[in-house]
Amino acid sequence: MDVATLTIKGAHESLKRGDFSARELAQAHLKKVEEKDKDVHAYIEVFDDVLHQADVADRRLKEEGEDAPSLLGIPLAMKDNILIKGRKATAGSKILEGYEATYDAHVSKKLKEEGAVFLGRTNMDEFAMGSSTESSAYGATKNPRDYTRVPGGSSGGSGAAVAMNGALGALGSDTGGSVRLPGSFCGVVGLKPTYGSVSRCGLIAMGSSLDVIGPFAKTVSDTEIIFDAIKGKDERDGTSLRGGSYQEPELKKKYTIGVPREFLKEGLGEDTLQAFEASLSDLKEKGHTVVDVKLPNVKYALAAYYIIMPAESSTNLERFDGVRFGLFKEGPTLLRDYEETRSAFGPEVKRRILIGSYVLSAGYVDAYYHKARAVKELIRGDFLSAFRDVEAIATPTSTGPAFKIGEKSDPLSMYLADIFTVPANLVGIPGISIPHKEVERDGKSLPVGFQLLAPHMHEKTLFSLGKHLLNEDF
Repeated sequence: MDVATLTIKGAHESLKRGDFSARELAQAHLKKVEEKDKDVHAYIEVFDDVLHQADVADRRLKEEGEDAPSLLGIPLAMKDNILIKGRKATAGSKILEGYEATYDAHVSKKLKEEGAVFLGRTNMDEFAMGSSTESSAYGATKNPRDYTRVPGGSSGGSGAAVAMNGALGALGSDTGGSVRLPGSFCGVVGLKPTYGSVSRCGLIAMGSSLDVIGPFAKTVSDTEIIFDAIKGKDERDGTSLRGGSYQEPELKKKYTIGVPREFLKEGLGEDTLQAFEASLSDLKEKGHTVVDVKLPNVKYALAAYYIIMPAESSTNLERFDGVRFGLFKEGPTLLRDYEETRSAFGPEVKRRILIGSYVLSAGYVDAYYHKARAVKELIRGDFLSAFRDVEAIATPTSTGPAFKIGEKSDPLSMYLADIFTVPANLVGIPGISIPHKEVERDGKSLPVGFQLLAPHMHEKTLFSLGKHLLNEDF
């Protein structure tokens, strides 16, 4: 089989026909990981029971035949902050080195029920704090398209695993663009679902009002398959969407797409803007309507995000004290125990804990945190207003293609990579990054993502538009 051209949809049909077995499919991807991952470092750990999982899937395939679930026997990669019972989970940090999950994340449970084969856990920025997967305590991941460049972050390992054909799909988490940015940089599809549509139970928390688990895949159709498998109400997650059935939008053949052109002036490379305009032209040629929309407060999204997210992160990271789980370093006193243990945090995590603690402190919480929350509501109002006139909003996923490893050592320049992705997390709406065009850097052709945003629970709109853009079944 040619794993480079294989999709989840195609592999599912081949498995049902008996063209190859789940074991052979797993072996083919393990071989690709062996060939490529020594250079890419997408995986922190490849599981030693992959073939056993595949054998179990093969038995189910024989029993269930045409009724086999879409992900039965499909090899997937899992970000290192998503718990799988009995497996290690470190969130890319030394402070959780050696920790083994005592329960399954809701998404892990659902994928096990589907019969997916877990290949391993993928590398990530420490506690998902980064846009390049350079802050991992286990070494940086490299972009499969160019080993001198980053794969994006924080879910860079998951994006790189799919891009190097080391998995047919993967799960990541997106707090401010951490699925869409690696999707853009690595040239794969990355979906950030509606907040609350996918349970956060079993996801190691970063920013609790922003985090959402999302899938990577080679095609929009495959991304939809994974999303349909993991979405749904979970009683263990208090932010899980209420109601029985997932609200489906009315699907159309032609959509009206809004473009916030004033927002696109924020540090966007000229060739990236040209690629974005070319994608819009393709949509117009296919019969869709493109209009300008106003999002007057979205220019404040990045500033608001980098107050709200560190505040929530600093609160969430208080639990890592060495007493209950993970790393423990002993000092002469209890206080020194805490100080020695928490010194294992990397510099970016420490930076965000300090910022978060500051903006939540007495005398500053009103000036910073509460004001940022108020700005968040203004931005939400902007999107609600825009979505009265359009069914989707389009922007580039990032300001340019993947940057060089070590190029953005200044934290502020790194944060600017998220400028087009953070609004969706603040507002809670779904967003997708589609690999449609490429630009040239240093003689190499590199992908740039085309981002589409839709109203709450309108993922199907994103899938329809994405399939049309990539000429998939529409």
